[in-house]
Amino acid sequence: MDTPKTLIEAVRFFSDIDRCNEYMERVKWPDGKIVCPKCGACGDRIGKIKTRKMLRCKDCRKQFSYKVGTIFEDSPLGLDKWFVAVWCITNAKNGISSYELHRALGVTQKSAWFMLHRVRLAMQEGSFTKLTGTVESDETFVGGKAKNMHASKRAERIKGRGPIGKAIVHGVLERGGRIIAGVVKDQKRVSLQPGVRDNVESGSTVYTDALKSYEGLDDEFTHEMIDHAKEYVRGDIHTNGIENFWSLLKRCINGTYISVMPWHLKSYVDEQVFRFNERKGDDGERFDEVMTRTVGRRLTYAELRGV
Repeated sequence: MDTPKTLIEAVRFFSDIDRCNEYMERVKWPDGKIVCPKCGACGDRIGKIKTRKMLRCKDCRKQFSYKVGTIFEDSPLGLDKWFVAVWCITNAKNGISSYELHRALGVTQKSAWFMLHRVRLAMQEGSFTKLTGTVESDETFVGGKAKNMHASKRAERIKGRGPIGKAIVHGVLERGGRIIAGVVKDQKRVSLQPGVRDNVESGSTVYTDALKSYEGLDDEFTHEMIDHAKEYVRGDIHTNGIENFWSLLKRCINGTYISVMPWHLKSYVDEQVFRFNERKGDDGERFDEVMTRTVGRRLTYAELRGV
């Protein structure tokens, strides 16, 4: 089965539910042996109910759909809509809002918002490979601008310099390669240095700004610091690469999503990290990559809302 290359091709290709099921079968059981989620029977012990577009185990007699064991499980929406949603979310450079998705698919805004978070779960990195070579480390602040707040809100939230009251995202970028980023609680050494030590191969070259929290990394890495109060580039020593990623992240959040709750910020960071790391692939390759990650992951609405 050849994956479509454009959005219009994807809409036409996945409009056939049988083709969607065939694609899910290839993703979930690449060896061709369908496995019962209840008793573990496989192979010729699994039959297909063509009239209901479902599967049936001949041993335990359980009926199950192709969605079981994926982020699509228990969703009343068909895979034809889900696949188009995954395509749009994966390949929209600056993201796609829940309102835009609800208009495009003909679902409610609430359903579209839930779909977005399920797909973001699938976009999370599953690799444990460490970054090597020349690596840049930096952090950024995400939150509303003080000038845009009502005077009473500004007086309530802004108690110090600009970053006070904002969420902090820390990342490490391998030049010409991948980025690993996540939300941290503060800028202290115990919060930032583990992100470098756990994700960067020992002996690599690490460039950071002059924040004191990065001092001490030279015991494991070749560490160079650049003081942004004096200069931004000194030969090869700079953090411009990861600064570029921060601009992409904030363009996505400020331009498309507008308002992001702090407890959901990690999901939005994961979404942009995936797009950055898969930037060299085409739309079809990014779609295939996300679909392979949908298996074995599940997010319920109660979990999403913290109920």
